[in-house]
Amino acid sequence: MISIAHVSDLHLDDSPRATERAERVMSYLRDLPGPLDAVLVTGDIADHAAPQEYQQAKELFALPYPVLVLPGNHDRRAPFRTGLLDGKPDDEELNQVVRTKGATFLLCDSTIPDRDEGLISDRSLAWLDGALSAEADDRPVFVCFHHPPVPLHTPYVDRLRQFQEARLAEVLVRHPQVVALLCGHAHTAAATFAGLPLLVAPGVASTVPLPFEGRDTVDHELAPGLAFHVLDDRRRLVTHYRALS
Repeated sequence: MISIAHVSDLHLDDSPRATERAERVMSYLRDLPGPLDAVLVTGDIADHAAPQEYQQAKELFALPYPVLVLPGNHDRRAPFRTGLLDGKPDDEELNQVVRTKGATFLLCDSTIPDRDEGLISDRSLAWLDGALSAEADDRPVFVCFHHPPVPLHTPYVDRLRQFQEARLAEVLVRHPQVVALLCGHAHTAAATFAGLPLLVAPGVASTVPLPFEGRDTVDHELAPGLAFHVLDDRRRLVTHYRALS
């Protein structure tokens, strides 16, 4: 059995509010009595991509489990690399292969520099196709990125989702090792894509309500949330959501 904690959209900005909400989630994970195989953070870790925001994130991510990170539209590749990955300040797409006990995580960069909407570039799609081809058929793979590639019926987010998604679907259908797509950006949970579960982490910093809820575009009062994904030996995936009041 593989157990993953999935969080997203911390939007750390040096404010007490963002700090407290992020600390609430990380403290919850840190104090779990049972082990996790990984903690996945699907982007928008920093709100302004400032060095001090990534330093704060690095301190928060000092957990007793592997922590996997990828960028969102509020992040910037060069400071993200130096602040969280101890890498060189490079502005190229940030794609990563991470192997943990029993699973592989392909962390795809869906960001477009200086834009809020998402796109997996041709270069990144070729990388994804090659990385999937390199994985054994019996090894489960999670494909992860920031922007959801489908409309979620939240107009504010749908204008800024991942576009040209048919190209992504063409890659995914060739690789049966993929068990799920994990993403963030929407500050709410949903959906399916290309016949696979598309599991969106709830937001840590805030929640995006649906139009019929009659609230503001972004709700800063609802509790921060996270998801737990559990994959069993039959590749049956179950997701549990938690709101931390």
